[in-house]
Parts: sequence; C-alpha cells; structure tokens
Amino acid sequence: MSTISARVLELLTLLQSRRHWSGEELARRLEVSPRTLRRDVESLQDLGYPITTTRGTGGGYQLAPGGSLPPLVLNEDEAAAVVIALKEAAIGSHPTEATAAVTALAKIVQVLPAKIRSRIDSLQRVATLPGPYGTPAAVDTTVLTIFALAARDHETLTFDYTDSKGTSTSRRVHPHHIVSLDQRLYLIVHDLDRAAWRIFRIDRASNPQRTRQTFTPKPLPVEDPAEYVRSRLYEAWTVYEVTATVQAPAQDVQEKLGGWGEATPINENSCAVRIPTSDLDWATFALAAIHAPFTIHGPAEAITHAAAWGSRLAAAANT
Repeated sequence: MSTISARVLELLTLLQSRRHWSGEELARRLEVSPRTLRRDVESLQDLGYPITTTRGTGGGYQLAPGGSLPPLVLNEDEAAAVVIALKEAAIGSHPTEATAAVTALAKIVQVLPAKIRSRIDSLQRVATLPGPYGTPAAVDTTVLTIFALAARDHETLTFDYTDSKGTSTSRRVHPHHIVSLDQRLYLIVHDLDRAAWRIFRIDRASNPQRTRQTFTPKPLPVEDPAEYVRSRLYEAWTVYEVTATVQAPAQDVQEKLGGWGEATPINENSCAVRIPTSDLDWATFALAAIHAPFTIHGPAEAITHAAAWGSRLAAAANT
C-alpha cells in the first residue's frame, strides 16, 4: 500500500473513532500539513464519505451519518471483536437473527487478512462459561465462512466429518441452510453420495472445499429449516417419550419446558405434557422444576425412575 493511501485510511480510522476532530489535532496525528489534510479529506469525500467541515473557533472535521454506508475500516482488534461477536450471536440464544449473523460473518471474514483470521481462531480456544444448553461448541471461522458462502451461492461442497462416535467420512453435498439451535450450528445439505437429506454439526466438520459447481436448490421436506433440524435431532435423541399430567396452566408449563417438551391444555388449571428424551434424569428434573403437582403416566421406565428419585430425596431430607 502506498504512503498516501495508508495515510488516508488512517485518517478515516481516526474520523470513525471520535465524533469531532480539530484540523490542528488531525494534522498533528497524521504528521502532515493542514493543506495535505484538506486534500486527504477531499479524497474521502470524493469516495462518498460524508465528512463535514466547519471553520473558525471550534471548527474541524466530523464523519456524519449518510444515506449510504461506505466501507468500514477496522483495525486488528476491532475486526477480531466483530467476528467473535457475530459468532456468538450465530451460536448463542440472542435476539439477533442467527442467519443474519452468519451471512454478515461470512462477508467480513472473506476479506480479512490471514493473520487476523488466525488470531480470531486462537481466541476461540479460550474457555467460556456454559450456557443453558452446555458449553457452546467452538466453530472454526474458516469452516463456517466457507459453508455460509457455499450455501448462499448454491455451490457444491466437499468436507471431512467426524461423527459423535469418532468415525470420519468425506462428504460431497449441496449445502442449503445453516441453522442455529441450542448453541450449536448445523448445516442442512442434500448428500450427493447418499441421495438423501442430512444434517451436520459444523463444529465437527473440517477441510471444506468449494468446487465452483453450482446446483439448483431443492425444497426441504418441511418449510422451516430450523423446525426441520429440531425434528430430526429429536428423532435421533428420543429413546423415551415421557407423558404426564401437570396441575398448572399450559402456558406457564410451556414457558418452563421451553423447546424441550410440549404442554397441551386440559382445562384452565391443568395440562398434558409430552417430553421426548434420551435422559430420564432430565425429564424427571424438568417435571419437578415446574413446581406443581404432576402424575407421570408412562413409559414404565419413567415412572420407576421418578420413584427412585423420590426415595433418594426423601432419604436425604430425613438425614
């Protein structure tokens, strides 16, 4: 980069970092004359940056809001902060639309220097506190970016995948959607070698390669990608379907169960609850945490499990 262009970028960075600068202070920070400063400001104005110039006492330069957003200039620390925040928004339970976070992340990461990408991935190895669904899975920035761009551009993708049992396979797929669910990111694809829809956890993928071969997207089996992922995961996880009656309004019970169970009204003060699960400890805890009388109807394993809980808790209370 030439000295002039580097200086102009530094000027833009300074203008973005503070609301107002005096001409004298800007010229001193950039080590240029007032005349050169004015020329650099005019160069940025020609590029579309809405820089306001005021003269006299208290005058100076200000980057004003404009009708369009020119390219932002981020230093290394700022770029790292933005990318990590977007990854947290994509993975966590945030009001931000996860899809928007993923696409914004892809746009930013693809223009970052390799040094900054490496730094961001190293920061992701810092331990984080677990959230309501455990510790969020660490997702490689480059993998996520390539997946997002390939899904956006409808481009055939290859990658290596290690499943929950440690088995590694190579996949060739048509990527369709990225879905954030319960602090995990999933890729919905049509698997070319298996001729079927598949869901992959992105934190378990590696070595992604874009092929430059485009495809025509297919309609999913269900309209909502997030609901499709949720239903497929529940099918895989469900070993037991615990049913119970709870003496509490269905709306209150549903709020406490969240997405892990379903409460159907019986009347104003009671509801039928269904909890698909592979973990009877979790189902028993979920029902007890509602803080209302309940009766478990099935399966038999769930009734026996809850009775054992009751015996242990009663014994603990009597010691």
